Amino acid sequence: MTGSMAPARLRDVAARAGVSIRTVSNVVNGYAAVSNEKRARVEEAVKALSYRPNVLARGLKSGRSGLIALVVPELDVPYFAELARSVVTVAREYGYTVVIDQTDGEPDRERELLHRDGGAALFDGVILSPLALTRDDLPAFDPARPLVLLGERVADSTHDHVSIDNVEAARLATEHLFSIGRTRLAAIGDQPYETGETAQLRTAGFVLAHRNRGLEPDPARVIPRQKFHFSDGAEAMKQLLEQPGGPPDGVFCFNDLVAMGAIRTILDAGLRVPEDIAVVGFDDIEAGRYQTPSLTTIAPDRARIARLAVESIMRHLGEAGKDGGPAAAVELQAGHSLVIRESTVGRAT
Repeated sequence: MTGSMAPARLRDVAARAGVSIRTVSNVVNGYAAVSNEKRARVEEAVKALSYRPNVLARGLKSGRSGLIALVVPELDVPYFAELARSVVTVAREYGYTVVIDQTDGEPDRERELLHRDGGAALFDGVILSPLALTRDDLPAFDPARPLVLLGERVADSTHDHVSIDNVEAARLATEHLFSIGRTRLAAIGDQPYETGETAQLRTAGFVLAHRNRGLEPDPARVIPRQKFHFSDGAEAMKQLLEQPGGPPDGVFCFNDLVAMGAIRTILDAGLRVPEDIAVVGFDDIEAGRYQTPSLTTIAPDRARIARLAVESIMRHLGEAGKDGGPAAAVELQAGHSLVIRESTVGRAT
C-alpha cells in the first residue's frame, strides 16, 4: 500500500523557490514588501507543491482570522450577489477570505450577527447592509472590530459608511423620462416607514425632478412596496394600469427586479415598452442587459462600493493598537451613472 504524501510546509515552498521562509510568509499573507520576481517564484512553488497555509495557526499567532464577513439581506437578489463577487475580488488582494451570510432583513438575525459574543467574533471585520437595525443596536458590536455599513440604513458617526447619492440618482432617472417626452410619471418602491431610508431618498429624487420643472407628482402614482422582487413590480404595475385617468407613460422603479416585473405586466396587458410606457430601473444587474427590451437603469459603481468597504476594514485593522486609538469613522460615497437602453428609447434602427 502506498501512503499519502505529507502536506507541503512553508520551508518546502521556500526551498523550491530559493527564498527565505520569511519571504514565503510575506507572500502568503499578502504583504506588499516582496519583489515581483520573488513573488512569482513563491507563487509558482505554492502551486507546484499544492501548499495550503495553516489558517488556524496563522490566526492564533496574529490574533486575526483572515476572514471578513459580508452580511446582506438576500443573496438571491442579483444586486447583492454581484456586490458579493466584487467584495471577494478586492478582499483577495489583501489575502482575506470573505464569508457571506444573509439576514432576510430580520431584526433579530441582524442583531445576532452584530453581537460581540455572537457570529461577528469569528471575523476580523464585518461589512453589513442592514434593513432592520436602528442606531441603538450598534453599540452591541465589538468596538475593537471594524464594521462598515452599506446603504442609507443606520448611518452613524461611529462606523464607516459607504453609500451612493440616492436622491441625485433618482432625480437623474426621472429627468431622463421627462427628457424623452413622458409627462405622466409613476414610481414603484416607496417605503414610508422607519427602516425605509433608501427608498425614501429615491422618492425624494423623483419628487425633486418634478419640482425642478415646476410640477408636483401625483401621490396616487407613487406606489409603496415592502419588498423589491419581480412580483412586487408586477403587482404595483397592475395597480397603476387600473387607476382612473389612464396609465402612466413613464415609470421609475426602485430596483431592476421591480422594473422587470412591471414590464411583464405592461406587455401582458397588450401595451408596448417603451412606446406606451417607458420604464427605468435601478442597480444595473446583468440580467437587465439581456432581457427584451433591455433595461434602462441607474448603475451604482459596485466595484467602487466593494473597494471602499474592504479598504475601510483594512484601514481600521492597520490602526488597531496604535497610540492614537482606532481610526476615525468616515463617510464614503461611490458614484453612479444612467445607462440608457431599450426600455426607454427603443431599439436603434
